[in-house]
Amino acid sequence: MRWNALEYWGKDASRLQRLTGGVANEVWSVQVGGQLAVARLGTRSDADLEWETELLQHLDRNGMTVPLPIPTMDGRMFVDGLLVMRYLEGGPPETEGDWRRVADTLRQLHRLTQGWPQRPGWRSSTDLLQVDRGTRIDLTAMPPEGVARCRAAWARLAGRQTCVVHGDANPRNILMSAGRVALIDWDESHVDVPDLDLELPHNAADLDAQALDIAEQAYAAWEAAVCWKDEYAVKRLAQVRAV
Repeated sequence: MRWNALEYWGKDASRLQRLTGGVANEVWSVQVGGQLAVARLGTRSDADLEWETELLQHLDRNGMTVPLPIPTMDGRMFVDGLLVMRYLEGGPPETEGDWRRVADTLRQLHRLTQGWPQRPGWRSSTDLLQVDRGTRIDLTAMPPEGVARCRAAWARLAGRQTCVVHGDANPRNILMSAGRVALIDWDESHVDVPDLDLELPHNAADLDAQALDIAEQAYAAWEAAVCWKDEYAVKRLAQVRAV
């Protein structure tokens, strides 16, 4: 069915323009019920999409600005891998003050999701101390020396409380206005240690030197593993210290 599933949001629902930025999904602006929205089509399982849509609804109810899923005419949150979300406006963070607002928003996410169940099929960074695979990560594809470096970085997170992390809080996924900070593209969100979200420009999360080093090393290792083995992943692995 694929994009034909858009008809479940109404007979007048239509695609408008393909949007940039999606790697694992096709992302389009769409018109639904006469309103501008965003549709994402991918290959995630129903269990995965159910986890994501329940998370977004929870965050919206608790005051965060997120791309809230728009239900179909018969009340479903997604159909055949297709998810339609409200359109959000704004621009990327630019100043140190902007990034401090982003840090506050990420910490709000972390507070609201303590004890949240893991995304189906995913593993946290500390899970990967014991297992080799989780969703897009396959440590057996990496050089053993690189795996050892990544695990040494993640071992510094062991024993900490977990929560949902956005997982990809780069400027493309942040839409700011005078009154709010919106986080979009939750495709990489999962349950992990919050440090993975807090390696921010200007050290906006106000981490002390040791905490910042832990966050920088853990996130570099995560990105190396998740993206292996493209050029960016190789660059990120080079930033993880040798054991």
